[in-house]
Amino acid sequence: MKLKHMLLAAAASVAFTGPVISEDLPECENCADELTVVSWGGAYQASQVNAYSNPYAEMTGTKFIYDESSNEAVAKLRAMNEAGNITWDLVDVEGPDAVRLCDEGLAMEVDIDEILAPASDGTPASEDFGESLISPCFIPQIVFSTTFGYRTDVEAWNGAVPTSVCDIFDLEKFPGKRALEKRPKKNIEWALLCDGVAKADLYDVMETDEGIDQALAKLGTIKDETIWWSAGADTPQLLADGEIVMGSTYNGRLFSVIEEQNQPVAMLWDYQVFDFDGWIIPAGLPEERLNRVKNFLYFATDTQRLADQAKYISYGPARASSAPLVGKHAELGIEMGPHMPTDPANMGNIIVNNIDWWSSYSDDVDAKFQAWLAK
Repeated sequence: MKLKHMLLAAAASVAFTGPVISEDLPECENCADELTVVSWGGAYQASQVNAYSNPYAEMTGTKFIYDESSNEAVAKLRAMNEAGNITWDLVDVEGPDAVRLCDEGLAMEVDIDEILAPASDGTPASEDFGESLISPCFIPQIVFSTTFGYRTDVEAWNGAVPTSVCDIFDLEKFPGKRALEKRPKKNIEWALLCDGVAKADLYDVMETDEGIDQALAKLGTIKDETIWWSAGADTPQLLADGEIVMGSTYNGRLFSVIEEQNQPVAMLWDYQVFDFDGWIIPAGLPEERLNRVKNFLYFATDTQRLADQAKYISYGPARASSAPLVGKHAELGIEMGPHMPTDPANMGNIIVNNIDWWSSYSDDVDAKFQAWLAK
């Protein structure tokens, strides 16, 4: 399935019938009785617990241990590999990190059609996931975006509200503290766009030292007014506490603070950055742990489970067959479709993250970014 069509399909919304416990889960022979799962914390991790872990634990008695270190997954798995002690069983990562871990042999290559369930109509998992299969090691889960939230009650703005991603750099019209991720990805793209680089030329410009320097110079114009975050839950909390007036984070986190917590916060969709998120299995797991991981993944990535997750957070499921099952929020009863990054009304300006570029250049650009940040 073409990426654009898959993104639009994920916005579909019809009545949701509620969690369904699989009757087709294979027996798990010679399996460990617990799983250490690495994720991102906050509302996103809660959606995984509600949609996947709790139902699976109820069925199998498996104990789940969650670690909120996904933002540091590459570095930590490298260290574990060097020490010969892999303590994680399953890791949730963004697309570029999955590619890097696979290329370095730190993630296990998988046969999607062998370990994952087909769609209910028999469509093989590989066809159902389509272009979200970005790496031989990647097991897709969601389509998400990184975008901006802003306070709606800032007196100093005199009734104005941000309408462009470039308003992030306008300290005169929109004074106050910002929050940006403590990594270069997405910040570099936004900075260059707002410094006059055409969208079509972004990654060509970024391949040059001059391009990265240009982006850092643009970011430097707001550096002193920026809080740099590491966890996806940071920006929503900073917004809710009034410590910042605007900040970037994942769209589902902003949905939580806006709709579930009813905070005076709104979403800025302009130039949201689309990305895939999913699972990787660390290479070298003992047989009992690997068997449990595979059994859990068969359950957690089926059509119904990926649709179930959208009851709790506004991310589009990566399976095409899950999209028609996306419906209302589990507690609020509101339709989730309009809150998805994939809803046509939210897709006026988008960037689809260049996974190949970031998997190739991430280490070098991150080193330069962190050195700039430390100055």
